[in-house]
Amino acid sequence: MTTRTRSALPLSALLSLATAVFITCLTEILPAGLLPAMSRDLGVGESAMGQSVTVFAIGTAVTAIPLTAATAGWPRKRLLLVSMAGFCVANTVTALSGDYPLTMVARFVAGVAAGLAWALLAGYARRLAPAGLEGRAIAVAMSGIPVALSIGVPVGTYLGKAADWRIAFLVMSGLTVLLLGWITVAVPERPGAEAGLSGDGGRRGVAREEGAGREKGAAAPLLGALRVPGVVPVLFVTSAYVLAHTILYTYISTFLDRVGLGGRTDLVLLAFGVASLLSVWTVGARIHRALRALTLGGVLLIGTAAFLLGVGAHQPVLVYVAAVLWGLGWGGAPSLLQTAVGEAGGEHADAAQVLLVTLWNVATAAGGLVGGLLLDLLGTHALPWTVLVLLAPAFAATFAARTHGFPAALGASREVAPQG
Repeated sequence: MTTRTRSALPLSALLSLATAVFITCLTEILPAGLLPAMSRDLGVGESAMGQSVTVFAIGTAVTAIPLTAATAGWPRKRLLLVSMAGFCVANTVTALSGDYPLTMVARFVAGVAAGLAWALLAGYARRLAPAGLEGRAIAVAMSGIPVALSIGVPVGTYLGKAADWRIAFLVMSGLTVLLLGWITVAVPERPGAEAGLSGDGGRRGVAREEGAGREKGAAAPLLGALRVPGVVPVLFVTSAYVLAHTILYTYISTFLDRVGLGGRTDLVLLAFGVASLLSVWTVGARIHRALRALTLGGVLLIGTAAFLLGVGAHQPVLVYVAAVLWGLGWGGAPSLLQTAVGEAGGEHADAAQVLLVTLWNVATAAGGLVGGLLLDLLGTHALPWTVLVLLAPAFAATFAARTHGFPAALGASREVAPQG
């Protein structure tokens, strides 16, 4: 059974999607490990430089829905190649720019490319997988996130200290060029909504829904998704979860620097990232049987990490323990939340994914803004306590959505109340 399952997954295609996720994620979060160096070179404060994460997220949030609607009929592979080319251009401009406004424009363009990519990648992975293995395929594709956290950010941070932060962005551009070739060779084409999704089983209903939505207006499928039981709770949890994470992660290098651990930023991020890898492996292995338990556990782990950072930030051992717990709670979160919204959405799964991507990036943008304000007004000590305050309603909403949204296992909510 195990051998057949593994061979059934198109691993080369899914791993290329994972690399696309890696580039998308790392482009977004790389400034978190490079804020001091970037702010010095561009002549702005660290809270202002932190808005490079905010403007990226704004680019994604304001363009994800209209661009996804406008490109719904495009072949999926062409759309993926266009979005990756956008990252190549944006990262190259960021690396070569010596001007803060130009850098922010490049970051906005990267966010626009991310809006296309995030709305596309999870659904693409689902459609490449055999029936019953969609959750595992998404976990493989989303593994690019913990790899970005465990390898990309620490390596980028190290390059920023040892050489120049610009090198990290140039390396990203080079990797993207290689990825464009890999996608061209390895990823099967999937048609856009207008062409239908023949050969994709029950997903024809998604194509019909999207086609009808364009006739009635781009908002129709989105409103339809919001009416499906379970979608709103998942979107609420996603917003709170991502906001809490981003407030702290965006300014982690500044946080560590101000508690006397700035020289260990790359090692702390490495501990966080390795734990994230373990988390994504655990989630991928158990997501079908323990969606609810894994989501609740992730919230608790990040909350515990925030508490430790709040009370023991000046103690290196506690900081490393907190980083590990944080990584364990965060690494599998994208797979859990995207799988949960796709499962809850049913025939509205693609529209629900677009909503999730949009709210994810609204929360990311808000995290950069709120974190910068907290940094300037209250100092770094306020960051971990804010995380705890935000995670409390996320835990409560996850716990309450036991029938729709976060059922014990995949398929459980449909068994209780079948969706038409």
